[in-house]
Amino acid sequence: MINFELDLDQLPLVNDELDVLGQMVNLSNQAIIELGCGNARLSRSLLGRYPNCKVTGLEVDAVQHAKNLFHLQRGIEFVEAGAQNVPFPDGAFDLALMLKSLHHVPIHLMDQALEEVARVLRTGSLFYVSEPIYSGALNDIVRLYNDEGIVRSAAQMALDRALAKNLDWTQVEERRFAQPVHYSSCDEFEKRMLYPSFADHSIDAQMLLRIQEAFTPHLTKDGASFVRPIHVRLLRKVS
Repeated sequence: MINFELDLDQLPLVNDELDVLGQMVNLSNQAIIELGCGNARLSRSLLGRYPNCKVTGLEVDAVQHAKNLFHLQRGIEFVEAGAQNVPFPDGAFDLALMLKSLHHVPIHLMDQALEEVARVLRTGSLFYVSEPIYSGALNDIVRLYNDEGIVRSAAQMALDRALAKNLDWTQVEERRFAQPVHYSSCDEFEKRMLYPSFADHSIDAQMLLRIQEAFTPHLTKDGASFVRPIHVRLLRKVS
């Protein structure tokens, strides 16, 4: 298990990651692919600010994909597929996004997924990858039932390997920031965090009690507030 020593108080607080993306990347008239889009919250918001863009959202979780199809939006197309096997031709997109999703790709498929991203991007296009940093009070609670230390480290190492090949990628920029996260109650935390459709965390009564005991000290009359530290790497496809 890898733990990153990080002073969260020194990180800039960012309420909306789209602000960071918009500072780092030209979002005018872009053909965008988001891999592992989940509910596509950021991409949906992006289209509100940049309506001349078009987004293709890939999601491997069939339950979430069905929800996305039920809530269609102009400018975004949803496709059920994983990042390791992108069903689009070479050079189809101007920008690729992986928003806290690379570490969800099976470790043995991460290199293949990054090769697929390179394949479907046009030369000179950008790849924006944001990953949660393994640190902080919220992480300490979540890792009781879903310890992502190994997979988050593996995601960064996969990016390092892709860059080391020095064929497809060069790194343009790197940023770290913190996002505020609030839960009005322990019950809200449980509903939002413990039972995702894409994973079974095997939450039994004993584990639930441990989670509640870890969460309760953070509760105030206004709920519980945390920050989630994020590491962004911006890569450019160079060949």
